[in-house]
Amino acid sequence: MSAGQSYLVSGNLVAVITAVRDAMPYVLTTGGGTTLPAGPLQRSHRSMQEGMRAWVLRQTGCELGYIEQLYTFADRNRGSGPALEVSYLGLTTMEPGAEAWRSWYEFFPWEDRRDGTVVVEEIIAPALGRWAEETTDGDAGEGRRVRCEAAFGLAGRPWHPDMALARYELLYEAGLVPEAGAEDPVPGRPMTPHHRRILASGIARLRSKIQYQPVIFELLPKTFTLSGLQTAVEAIAGQELHTQNFRRLVAQQQLVEDSGQVASSTGGRPAKLVRFRRRVLDERAAAGTKLPIPRVK
Repeated sequence: MSAGQSYLVSGNLVAVITAVRDAMPYVLTTGGGTTLPAGPLQRSHRSMQEGMRAWVLRQTGCELGYIEQLYTFADRNRGSGPALEVSYLGLTTMEPGAEAWRSWYEFFPWEDRRDGTVVVEEIIAPALGRWAEETTDGDAGEGRRVRCEAAFGLAGRPWHPDMALARYELLYEAGLVPEAGAEDPVPGRPMTPHHRRILASGIARLRSKIQYQPVIFELLPKTFTLSGLQTAVEAIAGQELHTQNFRRLVAQQQLVEDSGQVASSTGGRPAKLVRFRRRVLDERAAAGTKLPIPRVK
């Protein structure tokens, strides 16, 4: 292409809309769970955010509240989707019975460690081990092995919840997911090219963000119990938390206040309902719900 010559690049706005219900994080999908809400920026849209809100409302009926730009993906050699995709992360509450909502962990079962690590230990780790041994270059093989251990918490290394995108990208590189043409893929619902990667980026961003900003409260009703708050954080993090450490941290950061109400449907002694402190609501950049040390099983 000569200097000064231009060409058109196809592009889409893509939304990762997340909600939490019944101890499970959900994402809003289209196409029977194969795609995320998406559409091109049009002349009638005054901004990309407005365009994203319009497409989500048109395709799912969901009116977005909190939304922020996630990443811009520009890969011409990865699948058959648009060359340019601008993604957004949105947080909301979910009404029961909405069929368009799918659990995060249908797409990434290895990211939910609350029920153990069987998927990683019995399926993913052996597959990655074989991939690391495929190369005849000893240094390259050792580099692959170290990357696998760091990403998936193998060989005694810690598990980092906010490495969700890095884990998916490693599985893609190793040819272990359907989007990469895997003949014998690891478990996990596939999506249209790019969209599972975009979802992984949203999971990674949210898991990182709840460590320094109180965005978890965007996923909760106006009043909630401390147990409900912990359950929501555990659902997003994909790991159990130490209850005393968690409540101590919430108290130290003065994130909630008593609402003067109790929950009558807890099945036992009525639990106190709390609410997000108005001062923190007004200061969104305040320190957030940092994840305490996970409970050791």
